[in-house]
Amino acid sequence: MTLVMATAPAHVFYPHIVKEPDYCSGRAAIDNTRVRVNNVVFWHKQGHSPEQIRETCRDLSLAQVHAALVYYYDHLAEIEAELAGDEGWAEEHERQKAQYLAGLASR
Repeated sequence: MTLVMATAPAHVFYPHIVKEPDYCSGRAAIDNTRVRVNNVVFWHKQGHSPEQIRETCRDLSLAQVHAALVYYYDHLAEIEAELAGDEGWAEEHERQKAQYLAGLASR
């Protein structure tokens, strides 16, 4: 018996997900919401269930939340890179804010 690994087709359609250069800076997002897939993944990694994510962002349907998670699991490297970049931006922003506030306090 020979095992054969299934491979995904070259182009897979993801219902509810759009990824276009002029929409959400080209990042994968949920259609008609401007909620990025990485936002849903962030909440998911914080321990929120799909139902809780839907409650957090009432513009989303449960199907849209699940579609975002499916897209994430099919595009791990892409979304993880986005999350890492966002985290780096947030850390830099906090550093600059602290520096600015320290400058105000010393006046």
